Amino acid sequence: MMKITIAALALLAVTVAAYEHEDYHSHPSYKFEYGVKDPHTGDHKSQWEHRDGDVVVKGAYTLHEADGTERVVEYSSDKHNGFQAHVKRVGHAHHPEVYGHH
Repeated sequence: MMKITIAALALLAVTVAAYEHEDYHSHPSYKFEYGVKDPHTGDHKSQWEHRDGDVVVKGAYTLHEADGTERVVEYSSDKHNGFQAHVKRVGHAHHPEVYGHH
């Protein structure tokens, strides 16, 4: 029983020592992007984002609207300007000429 207790305490000491060395204040940094193009549903969208530390985040997303236009949103966030988003619509809206039944 004494050997099991000593082995368990040694394992616990190794686990605690490894746990204490983790850096919870590391420099956050990532990049990601994704996209969807589904011809069956007409779902077309994409997004990308880049973060470098706690100071700067930049990204954009696009999606196809039901009227045929594309919405493009470019955004950024930093300590000086806060969150900024610029939205634009690309293309011309197309609406059906006939509504209802004939």
